[in-house]
Amino acid sequence: MAKAYELPFKLDNPDLFHTESFVHGEWVKSKSGNFFEVIDPGTGNPWASCPTNDAADVDAAVESCHTCFESYKKISPRSRAQMLFKWDSLIRENREDLATLLVYETGKPRSEAYGELEYSTGFTWWFAGEAERIQGTVFTPSAPDRRVFTIKQPLGVAAALVPWNFPIAMVLRKAGAALAAGCTMVVKPSPETPITCLALAYLADKAGFPKGALNVLTTDLEKTPELSEALCRHPQVKKVTFTGSTRVGKLIAKLCSDGLKKVTLELGGNCPFLIFDDANLDQAMGQLFALKWRHAGQACVTANRVYLQAGIFDAFLAKWNTESKKLIVGHGADKATTMGPVTTPRGVEKALSLVADAKKKGASILMGGNKISNTTGYFFEPTVITGITDDMEIASEEIFAPICTFIRFEKETEAVKAANDTSMGLASYCFTKNVDRIWRLFENLEAGMIGLNTGNSSAAESPFGGMKQSGYGKESGKDVAVSEYMTTKTGTLTVEGLADGK
Repeated sequence: MAKAYELPFKLDNPDLFHTESFVHGEWVKSKSGNFFEVIDPGTGNPWASCPTNDAADVDAAVESCHTCFESYKKISPRSRAQMLFKWDSLIRENREDLATLLVYETGKPRSEAYGELEYSTGFTWWFAGEAERIQGTVFTPSAPDRRVFTIKQPLGVAAALVPWNFPIAMVLRKAGAALAAGCTMVVKPSPETPITCLALAYLADKAGFPKGALNVLTTDLEKTPELSEALCRHPQVKKVTFTGSTRVGKLIAKLCSDGLKKVTLELGGNCPFLIFDDANLDQAMGQLFALKWRHAGQACVTANRVYLQAGIFDAFLAKWNTESKKLIVGHGADKATTMGPVTTPRGVEKALSLVADAKKKGASILMGGNKISNTTGYFFEPTVITGITDDMEIASEEIFAPICTFIRFEKETEAVKAANDTSMGLASYCFTKNVDRIWRLFENLEAGMIGLNTGNSSAAESPFGGMKQSGYGKESGKDVAVSEYMTTKTGTLTVEGLADGK
């Protein structure tokens, strides 16, 4: 039996709150009958529990999606668009409640929860339009009596393995593209953030999507590998999309290679942020501040390494420290809070380890560096570190915590070489008012997305994805995102009487 909890909040629409998995329009328990707890990162206290699904629960969810797909793929693009628009409308109508769930699942401040929802509904709105922009081609080949046609068709059932840092945005970015393309989807949310995903499934059902179009299987950390592997190996799953670490992404790719499944991987980032002497320093400061401290540094595209040109290093760093000391760390539900906790206790442990390693090897801790101990939540001090060397773990690992490192450089070539000296290539950022330099950096920085005098640039209309070991495939953007869920079929017609002019 699931334990009863007293919710630490009140919802305007209580019907939005669900704790069981969602399969074929029904709220269901796991076959094992086991449950896991959902924890408030701001207090460390549980406030809900969800089914611990495992491999035994996968077949029913996937077969439901497959059954639905056989009819859903035949629905007109206009009808799919209308369902996506309705889903978008319902999400916006429930903005306050969804923001509350985000705060208590992720720990992020309410203002950031609103920001995620604004960002997220960009995907439902965009992909509603994309549904009717899917087109084929017709052309004359080299043989004059032939005509070649191409049509795009949906792949089938897709599986989405979703992270905890932006749980609403990641579901809508993946499911929006899949549903627009005519695919159905099984979503496995992170163990930290299942409730927001279940709320989205409830609203998708209310928006008119047929039973089985969007199923959700929840599980705990221990059963996540088993459930994920079962989804990847299921013969009816034709597409897998994963956002998470590079280590796990490689495992997903190996599992899917056995069935030659189409895979999209959005993996880790060790993103550099370059600021040159001629930059608008107020602009750079504002963009970096919003990017780095957002969600306590827990974003794949956040600035991991900040490179400051020598001429501005001391002045910029002094101002950065002054502004950073104004951050108010607290529970996301507190109106005064400007930075919340990290989402998991593992995040605190990793942050402590990275700081200790850097300090041991000679780095200077200018502020922070410690767990905030007068609380049961997972709080870490905003931390600023200089004196970074290549042998430090923090120089090469994705931090995923409120730790900002600053590195001095002299020349552009030096900065570019250092920025590219990583196995990852998700995003890079550069700030300069030299137009020639901007273009050189755009071409020379090795990342899938480059912010040019811009911090966070992710948006529904822009292709999102990395290079090197940050993954492959694109999410969002015109044509490319829905194409990840489609196959192109070619037809060749021979027409009598064309070649000889009859």
